[in-house]
Amino acid sequence: MTNTNTVHIALGDRSYDISIGQNLLEDITSLVPASLQGRKVFIITDENVVPYATAVQEKVKAAGASFFEICTLPFGEGTKSYESLHKVHGWMLENNIHRNSLVFAVGGGVIGDLAGFCAATILRGVPFVQVPTTLLSQVDSSVGGKTGINTPYGKNLVGSFYQPISVVADIETLKTLPKREMLAGYAEVVKYGLLGDKDFFEWLEVHGSDVAAIDPKAVSYAIEVSCKTKARIVEEDEHEGGKRALLNLGHTFGHALEAAAGYDGTLLHGEGVSIGMVMAFDLSMRMGLCNGQDVHRVVNHFKNVGLPVNAVDIDANVDDLIATMRRDKKAMDNKMIFILVNGIGDAFVSKDVPEDLVREVLKDCLEGKFS
Repeated sequence: MTNTNTVHIALGDRSYDISIGQNLLEDITSLVPASLQGRKVFIITDENVVPYATAVQEKVKAAGASFFEICTLPFGEGTKSYESLHKVHGWMLENNIHRNSLVFAVGGGVIGDLAGFCAATILRGVPFVQVPTTLLSQVDSSVGGKTGINTPYGKNLVGSFYQPISVVADIETLKTLPKREMLAGYAEVVKYGLLGDKDFFEWLEVHGSDVAAIDPKAVSYAIEVSCKTKARIVEEDEHEGGKRALLNLGHTFGHALEAAAGYDGTLLHGEGVSIGMVMAFDLSMRMGLCNGQDVHRVVNHFKNVGLPVNAVDIDANVDDLIATMRRDKKAMDNKMIFILVNGIGDAFVSKDVPEDLVREVLKDCLEGKFS
């Protein structure tokens, strides 16, 4: 195992470490703060990353686990469903899961969210370990304890806050990611710069292509900065009562676009977020909060790395998108909640946004007018 960077999440008795580095799966049992001797281990993964789940399986077996089977689910956002939840719960109960059993979530954000929710709800909670294998999950979804599934009414509307006992982010797993998936994760990296760290965004303007190309030094630094930013916010606001909502920059728009696309792979989560962040900046400009130069920089950066800035391929209309956004879990009293910006690195939460401007932004996005 090479040098490991560690980011600590300080949440009292729910505290844990995020380990970031190369070849961490080779020594994963040393990064889990729990004895595996005689312990039942349940590994959940998807069909695209079975080799990584098998590597974890071999290590926990060697460490003395008494049960270490793998539950393999289909790849894709459609797996984050009631059907998958019931399937995994049934598999766990059939194999006599106990409260001292340990669940490993090996995969991207879909597996992490689903497996975490399964762990949170089976027997009223068993400990679990996040082993994120995508950039998006390493910098965002595996950190902070948000778990859940999607519904026909919107994304992540059924779930819980449930912290893992450890997060192991092995950047070697990124090397097998399709380029599109890697870029989708990169959108979440950019988010951390745009919401509160202008210096980091400026670093990404220079080194973003190195991160996307999985240069070990660049990608490790990007993951570490992203996780540290999220850690500070989660420590201050674990259950999203205030500041943590900033982490949803671009997500109100993006989640609505994902729902319209049907979670069928037409629009990846990170792609929806990149488009959503462009709309958040454009909306902020129309409200007189930030200048056009900032919007131009954001649009240019996403376009330069190959991320979408418009939603011309999504079959949607403004009324349906608005209806979905009103059902967003951040909405209050039927009012849409947005993360707006005063400029790059200066985001804030607002529930006082003129709907006519939101409609204009959505219309322009669907017509491909952001460039």
